[in-house]
Amino acid sequence: MAIKITDECINCGACEPECPNNAIYEGGTEWAIADGTSVKGSFTLMDGSVTDAGAPHAPVAVDVYYITAEKCTECQGFHEEPQCAAVCPVDCCVPDEMYRETVEELLAKKEKLHLA
Repeated sequence: MAIKITDECINCGACEPECPNNAIYEGGTEWAIADGTSVKGSFTLMDGSVTDAGAPHAPVAVDVYYITAEKCTECQGFHEEPQCAAVCPVDCCVPDEMYRETVEELLAKKEKLHLA
């Protein structure tokens, strides 16, 4: 399952540079699949809709940093644990119960985001 940032976030920004998928954004910032990935052209989102990889999407949160589940792989294939949670000083990076994915699904998502 993806990781989410709770409202307890103090906006320190420690998590953002740690994400290997560039899935973490400052509150109020638009996000795109192409940000920090090798994806170009059309991309199928988790809900089955298709978007252009470079198309901007509305922020998930406005007041605190957020993680877009479309790009979060819980650091599978990169690290042994989610790096955002490892560096968060207030422990507000927690599993997002809305997005349950197996390790295999997370690794497949990683491969889609970082084509060789």
